[in-house]
Amino acid sequence: MRVLVADDSRVMRRIVVRALRQAGYDGWEILEAADGAETLKIAQTEPLDLVLLDWNMPELSGLDVLRTLRAGGAAMPIGFVTSEGSTPMRQLAEESGASFLIAKPFTAETFREVLEPVLR
Repeated sequence: MRVLVADDSRVMRRIVVRALRQAGYDGWEILEAADGAETLKIAQTEPLDLVLLDWNMPELSGLDVLRTLRAGGAAMPIGFVTSEGSTPMRQLAEESGASFLIAKPFTAETFREVLEPVLR
């Protein structure tokens, strides 16, 4: 599995990667991006199996990245790992093509519970 973790906080990217590893996904190849523009470039040029986006990033928001990728035909699971977990935000994410939304704070178990059905 090739996974892209996109967040403008390097510390948060490390936390997400650690949670993935603790959830049992330690064999995955993980790429990282620090802003929306970099995320979009990687997602459009690299073969990916999963994209994890922060909602608020510089250059392009995670929502903009999601919408652009879906408009371009991207079919891989794309979801958010963000502090924006309200019902309206979840609805907007789903309407825009998100496969899931994981709200911070999260645990390794949260990743397993959310990702297992999406990755089947």
